[in-house]
Amino acid sequence: MAVATTTANIYVRVRVIVIRLTSTVDVKMEYIDNLPSMDLMRSEKMMFAQLIIPVESAHRAVSYLGQLGLLQFRDLNDDKSPFQRTFVNQVKRCAEMSRKLRFLKDQINKAGLLPSPHSISQPDIELEELEVQLAEHEHELIETNANSEKLQQTYNELLEFQMVLQKGGDFLVPSGNHSAAQETELDENVHTNNNDADTASLLEQEMQPGSANQSGVKFISGIICKSKVLRFERMLFRTTRGNMLFNQAPADAQILDHVSNEMVIVEKTVFVVFFSGEQARTKILKICEAFGANCYAVPEDTTKRRQITREVLSRLSELEITLEAGLRHRDAALTSAGFHLTKWMDMVRREKAIFDTLNMLNFDVTKKCLVGEGWCPVFAKDKIQEALQRATFDSNSQVGIIFHVMDSIELPPTYFRTNNLTNAYQEIVDAYGVAKYQEANPAVYTIVTFPFLFAVMFGDWGHGICLLLGALFLIAREKKFGSQKLGSFMEMLFGGRYILLMMSLFSIYCGLIYNEFFSVPFHIFGQSAYKCRDATCSSHTVALCLSRNSDARSIGLVKDRDTYPFGVDPSWRGSRSELPFLNSLKMKMSILFGVAQMNLGIILSYFNARYFNNSIDIKYQFLPQMIFLNGLFGYLSLLIIIKWCTGSQADLYHVMIYMFLSPFEDLRENQLFRGQGVLQALKFLQVVLLLLAFVAVPWMLFPKPFILKRLHTERFQGRTYGILGTSEMYNDEQSDSARQPHNEEFNFSEVFVHQMIHSIEFVLGAVSNTASYLRLWALSLAHSELSTVFYEKVLLLAWGYDNVIIRLVGLAVFTFATAFILLMMESLSAFLHALRLHWVEFQNKFYHGDGYKFRPFSFAALTDDDE
Repeated sequence: MAVATTTANIYVRVRVIVIRLTSTVDVKMEYIDNLPSMDLMRSEKMMFAQLIIPVESAHRAVSYLGQLGLLQFRDLNDDKSPFQRTFVNQVKRCAEMSRKLRFLKDQINKAGLLPSPHSISQPDIELEELEVQLAEHEHELIETNANSEKLQQTYNELLEFQMVLQKGGDFLVPSGNHSAAQETELDENVHTNNNDADTASLLEQEMQPGSANQSGVKFISGIICKSKVLRFERMLFRTTRGNMLFNQAPADAQILDHVSNEMVIVEKTVFVVFFSGEQARTKILKICEAFGANCYAVPEDTTKRRQITREVLSRLSELEITLEAGLRHRDAALTSAGFHLTKWMDMVRREKAIFDTLNMLNFDVTKKCLVGEGWCPVFAKDKIQEALQRATFDSNSQVGIIFHVMDSIELPPTYFRTNNLTNAYQEIVDAYGVAKYQEANPAVYTIVTFPFLFAVMFGDWGHGICLLLGALFLIAREKKFGSQKLGSFMEMLFGGRYILLMMSLFSIYCGLIYNEFFSVPFHIFGQSAYKCRDATCSSHTVALCLSRNSDARSIGLVKDRDTYPFGVDPSWRGSRSELPFLNSLKMKMSILFGVAQMNLGIILSYFNARYFNNSIDIKYQFLPQMIFLNGLFGYLSLLIIIKWCTGSQADLYHVMIYMFLSPFEDLRENQLFRGQGVLQALKFLQVVLLLLAFVAVPWMLFPKPFILKRLHTERFQGRTYGILGTSEMYNDEQSDSARQPHNEEFNFSEVFVHQMIHSIEFVLGAVSNTASYLRLWALSLAHSELSTVFYEKVLLLAWGYDNVIIRLVGLAVFTFATAFILLMMESLSAFLHALRLHWVEFQNKFYHGDGYKFRPFSFAALTDDDE
């Protein structure tokens, strides 16, 4: 009887406690629901709208909407090709004007003229007038370039002719005056054909007295590229079988190559080929043509050569004046066009975007109005209606534009309003996947957790100051860099300037906790709590941070005063227990951070389920996941905190292993608490947590698929008798399963397999993800040890010498290693690891990322590629 009474009293008390807890939870949930909404926590509420626009005001309305940039049009002509759309001719005209503008821009760049970044004031012009002006500019430039090319080609030919007259004339002297030189040419060029007795050399006949007029020796003179001379001479020698004399001389003037239609300066060589016979002449001319050599007729008479040279020089001076005048005229035309080039390109780009958007609209049955559909944020409704009213007024339309809000079964796009600080973090999250509409946004927490986890791995306040200076430099030059076209690396760095700022600040904070300044500890917050065990080591106090061979490290330290107020005590540096102490500290700290962040992810899944009124996910996913994770790893985190607070020497590995293998076994020296009652309660708690963890696995696996099947059966068992023509509209109040269309089949096996995969993934991930957070410990240790190696083995080693050169070399190597290895490679490594922890370990607990971005029609989003 007494036992029954006691049991009844316990039951009543438990029931009262449960009722109180339930009422408390309801009050808290009501308080949470009444909190103001965060702009970044959930995406902006969207609405689906239909626009009916009269044709006469369609262009102006779309233009005003592009300036506003808050409406994403839906393509109603998706089944049509670009050439079947209504405004295809206008798009072609804009594309042609874009081509002409690119031609003008290329001509300005080739001329070495910089286009004005800011257009001068000019009255607005219509598209048709701009099209006429661009056609005139293009025609004028094409004609000017063609004339300049012809004049330049003529100038090059005359310049080459002058070189041939000047250099080639030196070879056309009487044979008696330069007999020695001709004998040398004979030895080098003639007697190389195996001394064939049947073939007589032309120069031997020419050099004989009275044979100059009888032999009929002729010549061809011209000019050729210097790179082709050797092959050209070899081909001539083989073709004429050595019966020729080849003379060459480098051209003094620099000549522009007009053959390749490029203004390229090439080195050329003047040549004169002596031969005999018409057959040889024909062969030599063909070879000259094949090698691109230009041949010019040079008279043998010296007087005629001088007269022709004077005429050539006169024509060259006239052509120089004409070319300079043509260049000045072209530069003036390009300069006048360059003042308006930016404005024209922006205007054409906008017009093309407007007509591309108009091609997404449909005509109504009367062919007098255009019908468009699209998504816009709820807060933008008044702004859009105001812009449409202005378009109606400015276009003098008699009919107003109708803006009608509609229901839609489609999932709305996701839109977050961000600023310069939050945009970079939002891009990191979007790189993993765009949030589903109204899904909890991880970027809110990433703003803090991402730079903090980076700093845990990169903690050094000296390195953090270096990163801070770089971030402040980028932020100070924000306007300048924002208006420039940067390289890929610099653009990425500039885009993440605020991430770099936050990472540097957290690195300084964690560096102060680790007490590391380029791996050197400092007594910033007071004196150390430890002193040398032996009085003989007091002289080594100054050297404590500079050498690992002091007696203080071999004898050990004892606690002398209160604990160091902030961070790691500097006396741990270099002591015998430094590495075990820091390893234990950072490893346990990594587990605590990991379990805390994973719990945050699971809690966010609860808020997602509550927001979408999905009670199934709360009962059969959130609760078992919280029980499983905290029943094992939450208990481990609790043991870590208890061990730190009590100073126990218990081995937590041993405690956790025996929790699974022998939960009732006595742990002896690994006991965290003393006292029989406490030990029994702790064993009972371990058994309960272990049983709850085992129960949580089937709790996650089995109930949800069967409940979904039952709900589907109840919902659609009478759908055959439903009202015709009805459809399920999208509603924020419905759960995920209720948002599907009515006619979708329910595949129980697919749902069960998906739930089984999700359950197994969570159970295994709870272990692997917790272990994955140990990378915080590993990278922090690696960064600290690398800093120590560079400081002690490079800088201090070099500073131990009295030679200034060795010290400077050591300082240079230390600076290089710090900048490129620690600040660049190590920071990139820590960044990637922090990115992985957020994408895999944190976001997979609650984040689906299967939405799509809100991409409104906006002139501000147009780029040069949109031309």
